[in-house]
Amino acid sequence: MNNYETMAPYELRQLISSGQINGPTAGMAKGYTQANLAILKKEHAFDFLLFCQRNPKSCPLVDVTEVGSYIPSTIAKEADIRTDIPKYRIYRDGEFTEEVTDITEYWEEDMVAFLIGCSFTFETPLLEAGIPIRHIEENCNVPMYKTNIQCAKAGVFEGPTVVSMRPMSHEDAIRAIQITSRFPGVHGAPIHIGDPGQIGIIDLAKPDFGDAVTIKEGEIPVFWACGVTPQAVAMQSKPSIMITHAPGCMFISDLKDEKLSVL
Repeated sequence: MNNYETMAPYELRQLISSGQINGPTAGMAKGYTQANLAILKKEHAFDFLLFCQRNPKSCPLVDVTEVGSYIPSTIAKEADIRTDIPKYRIYRDGEFTEEVTDITEYWEEDMVAFLIGCSFTFETPLLEAGIPIRHIEENCNVPMYKTNIQCAKAGVFEGPTVVSMRPMSHEDAIRAIQITSRFPGVHGAPIHIGDPGQIGIIDLAKPDFGDAVTIKEGEIPVFWACGVTPQAVAMQSKPSIMITHAPGCMFISDLKDEKLSVL
């Protein structure tokens, strides 16, 4: 992966803002926290903050900017949220209208950016425990699915929980529960293991976001709450505008993973 795994976050953000990296960030800047993004106008910011507070598994906040500020100062003081993510998605009145690599021209003075913990953060300790991560092995994006698990409503915001899936052996799944339980700030333990139909997923080969991955004989799907949930919520709640990261294309922060571990 062009030594992206060992590069510093600020170096990767420079490559991203210059257009040299424009795809998924899984496996990059090993040991540093990656974050999902949701940007809203001030009129919707309190409702969304409340939504995150009521849905901490899907939307664990790691930073919220001041109104009008595009600098996530708590987790990356030198960053610019308008340029430092490989791809962004624009939703207008609940419709996904376009995907871009720079949102400078979309930024407005009354916008607030929410940085939400990402499950890529706990992949490093999973790998260190010898648990394979299939989408990294196959050099693709993690598969993500809308479920029948409804989020707790807050103001105008409501909708389904989105999950990310990683296939594992039964033994690895048990160990993964133990490891990821230490990271409540980045989704924590899985919310479902096994039969995808129980949470409303019809076909694992057809994810709603990301890419399908191989599930080998003897493996079971393990599902974590996912920070792409705000995108599904945007489609249902229809705020005038919501800007998000493109699934899998995260913000790479200066925050060390260990800061989000409870042990």
